[in-house]
Order: sequence, then C-alpha cells, then structure tokens
Amino acid sequence: MRETGPVEIPVVGAVVVRDGLVLCAQRGPDGSLPGKWEFPGGKVEPGESPRGALVREIDEELGCTVEVDEEIATSPYDDGRVVVVLTTFWCRLVGGVPRLTEHAELRWVAPGDLACLDWAPADVPAVEVVAAAFNSA
Repeated sequence: MRETGPVEIPVVGAVVVRDGLVLCAQRGPDGSLPGKWEFPGGKVEPGESPRGALVREIDEELGCTVEVDEEIATSPYDDGRVVVVLTTFWCRLVGGVPRLTEHAELRWVAPGDLACLDWAPADVPAVEVVAAAFNSA
C-alpha cells in the first residue's frame, strides 16, 4: 500500500495596492481562523489558472475587478489536516469598490503597519515580502 501525503489545497491571494495602501481583509466569525487577517482570495478550482481564480474570487468576495500582476510568494501552511499552498500576486483595482460580503472588515493599511495585524499563518510570508518591497522602494 502506497502512503500518500497530506492533501494540498491551492489557494490564491490578492495584494491590492491603492494610493500606497494595501487592502487587508479580516476573516469572519463563522469560518476557519476567525478574526485573522488575510489577503482576499480563495481556492483555485480544478482546471482554473491561479490568475483566473484570483479574478473570480475577488469578484465573488469583494464585488470588484482586479488586474493580476506579478507573483509575490508561494508558501505552504500545514494546519494538521491539509496543506494550504497560498500564492499571492500584486493586483490593481480596475473596476468597482471593494465591499464586505464574506469578511468581517476590510481595511486599507500602510505597508509599514501590516505587521500590526493578526495574520492568518499562510499569509505571513507574503506580508513580510510586501512590507520589505515597500521598505526598499
């Protein structure tokens, strides 16, 4: 019998930047990791590209349209049941205004203040890369 590893779930996150601020979303009370902050996004469906999934998820979750730019980071997070593999991308808001549908709160945050939020573990590596990118700019 062949042993299999934990199930990997591909997930994407949008680092939306507007006027030098980064869009951050706080998870609602009913899902996993309630109250933790994340870059908005979601699961990549079978047959879907990561960029296509991100455009779809942002439309579904925030009711707006983004243009997906460069990849920032890919980081696995093992929660003990599954391994979430989060890939984050720089994104630009090109249509609509982000609105609350699934999250408890949306906040535009200065890059230097990102570390002050209580982030979901899978997002932490991307938070560090994003903060460093603004510090070196």
